[in-house]
Amino acid sequence: MKFLRTLVFSALWLLVSLATASVLAVVGAALYFAPGLPDVRQLEDFELQTPLRIFTRDGKLIGEFGEERRLPVEFDEIPQGMVQALLAAEDSSYFDHHGVDPKGLARAAVELVASGGAIQSGGSTITMQVARNYLLTLDRTYIRKVREILLSLEMEQILSKEDIFELYVNKIFLGHRSYGIAAAAEVYYDRPLAELTLAEQAMIAGLPKAPSAFNPLANAERALIRRNWILYRMRDLGFIDQAAYEEAVQAPITARRHVAKAEVRADYVAEMARQFATERFGDKAYTGGYRITTTLDSKLQPMARQALANGLIAYDTRHGWRGPEQTDIPRSIAEAQERTERQGLEEELSESPEIMQTARRAAERSQTTVEGIEGDVSNWLQVLERTPELGPLQPAIVVESEGREMRVLTSDKEIKTLDWDGLDWARPYLSARSRGAAPNSAADIAAPGSLVRIMQREDGSWRLSQQPDAQGSLVVMDPRTGAILALQAGFDFDASKFNRAVQARRQSGSIFKPFIYLAGLDSGDVTPATVINDAPVVMQDGSNELWRPSNSSGDFLGPTRLREGLARSRNLVTIRLLQSLGLDRTLEFLDEFGFNPERLPHGLSLALGSASLTPLEMTRAYATLANGGFRIQPWFIQRVTRGEHHSLVEKADPKVACRDCTSDQTTTEINGETYRVAPRVAAPSSVYILRDMLREVVESGTARGALALEREDIVGKTGTTNDQRDAWFAGFNMDLATTVWVGKDDNSPTAEYGSQAALPIWVDFMGQALDGRPERIPERPEDVVERRVDPDTGRLLRDDQGGGITELFRADHLPGYQPRRVEREVEQESGSQGTGIYEAIF
Repeated sequence: MKFLRTLVFSALWLLVSLATASVLAVVGAALYFAPGLPDVRQLEDFELQTPLRIFTRDGKLIGEFGEERRLPVEFDEIPQGMVQALLAAEDSSYFDHHGVDPKGLARAAVELVASGGAIQSGGSTITMQVARNYLLTLDRTYIRKVREILLSLEMEQILSKEDIFELYVNKIFLGHRSYGIAAAAEVYYDRPLAELTLAEQAMIAGLPKAPSAFNPLANAERALIRRNWILYRMRDLGFIDQAAYEEAVQAPITARRHVAKAEVRADYVAEMARQFATERFGDKAYTGGYRITTTLDSKLQPMARQALANGLIAYDTRHGWRGPEQTDIPRSIAEAQERTERQGLEEELSESPEIMQTARRAAERSQTTVEGIEGDVSNWLQVLERTPELGPLQPAIVVESEGREMRVLTSDKEIKTLDWDGLDWARPYLSARSRGAAPNSAADIAAPGSLVRIMQREDGSWRLSQQPDAQGSLVVMDPRTGAILALQAGFDFDASKFNRAVQARRQSGSIFKPFIYLAGLDSGDVTPATVINDAPVVMQDGSNELWRPSNSSGDFLGPTRLREGLARSRNLVTIRLLQSLGLDRTLEFLDEFGFNPERLPHGLSLALGSASLTPLEMTRAYATLANGGFRIQPWFIQRVTRGEHHSLVEKADPKVACRDCTSDQTTTEINGETYRVAPRVAAPSSVYILRDMLREVVESGTARGALALEREDIVGKTGTTNDQRDAWFAGFNMDLATTVWVGKDDNSPTAEYGSQAALPIWVDFMGQALDGRPERIPERPEDVVERRVDPDTGRLLRDDQGGGITELFRADHLPGYQPRRVEREVEQESGSQGTGIYEAIF
């Protein structure tokens, strides 16, 4: 009996000693590690890393940049099934413990001893994982584990269980750039978290342990086992009943990879915004939760993108078929493998014949069939899967070309039939100015196994197409503020990321001429009725050669009024106008107007648009005409905010046009916002008269194609450069200034004029953009008057002189009167033969 009491006493003493030692060890560890521990309280205001997001002015997503895709959620937004699935997978006693799980720690301690000091598995609670992910490094050592435990105990004293769980689900990495359960729901299932099924919730809950090993996209079999184990645990823990369990474990894997979808396709502007952000904020731009709101209009941008694509495809169709993108593509993966280049695989293939044998068997097991096509087409589908769509053009592989019909396979495993009216345009391309003979059959165009492009027409039928050989740009600006409302800088960003709107400096051609005319009108030296001789010009060009500019038509009109010269885009009239104004004086005006003088040629070729300028620069210049002569500047960043509360980082402060402002007024109000007034760089009367002259270009000149819009308030100018390398149209009304450029990146000829290649794109866009908007024509300034002039001389006619045409003038810059003419009989009777003027006989 005494022995028994001694044994019990000893056992109790041992337990007390061990407990005391444990307490002392914990206290000692706390005292030792506490000074170096991070402050847990920082988690109360912790900001998660979130990617840079770019939006239109009305909040539509156009781009997302950053390694981490994250959609933070609050605890009460998490479905109960998702909470329970994570508890079953990671920490079933989470809501019962105080930050650590003794059983889990005991298991981890055993592994620690067995491994010689390296942590093998966690024993980690959700609280400990939060401590590790937010406050510690990820090294698997004893010291880190102790720090993790101490931080967890402290964390449970400061934060609620719900707050800690919220931190956990928003931080964990779940594969494919997704951080947090809400982002994972979008990436794998393309649905909000609240819409996931129980099986899908369990699948996501299985990812934190090993996002690669248990990923349903990379390791479907392993992911399925992990998912069903979690469902088994949920049933055993009483979270779900037998019926829910049986339904969920039988559910197939439905995960697919879903990339972030832009609500509005504006890739070029998104990239401009990304560059802006990195210049401002460095690498933090990608993780700091910045949100950039641009000036883009979500309705106008899709119109601009589609109009440019339509116009470039139409241009390309006119110039002929350049052939398939690829030919003789193997149908099956096994066949493709047989043709694979072996160079670079010598080491692998020399190891054993089994390597090639197993690879061949794997390829054979990959066969895929499509209804309507005989045999395995697995490689065709692989090729289509990795070939991107470009604009409205879808990749397709020719299945059959017989007679006047072509059948093609698309990436969605469908067969499309192209009838002859979708094929007969495909005459072979020979050069920009010539095509070969028309095809007689589909076989003349492409053989089976060829990769081509197809596009759907408005009536639902399909036609053959191809990636355009020419490129283009379309820029839309608000004339009042300078805000960029739409910008498409190429056929498709995936095909070419070169931003032609802001980076491509191309000769501007005749769309530059209006600014030479404006310099003359603003100086008061000329009027729209001023007559200048449209005749040959020959002069030294600065070398030993003579410069002999000509009109595009090759003819000469002789004495020509400036209005007619601009409407018909007469080169020689513009050159002589520049001569009369003086080059230095004109360059000074253009500098004040907003053109960079270093980019302008200091010679008479300036009159012909030899300056290399970007589409954005030309749009700004035409916007200044549209707003009545105020030098606004283009801008596209409306504001930058940060964090989930959208704290303002910076906001745009542009100078704007104000037609109604007095000369000493410095600010104006637009939609409740105060803006500075932009400087006026041309008299309202000069700009008004030039606008009226540009209307003549539409009504009777080179831009008559714009009459299709049936609007009186649009004006503009076509432009074509030497050898038809660049085609332009720039035009506006009071609401929108829009410029279109079409050309080739290698500067080879397009073989089309601005009225052929660029104007139809402008008309397509403006027709949609202005639909439903009332016409707006600026009021005539008080100092602009109408007078009748002689169409041959441009001089004023008196009331008693018949005929003539009406012209606009500044009231203080009227031309002289046309002398009265008399009949030859009166001359003879008066003795003043040959003068022909009324005054000479008195």
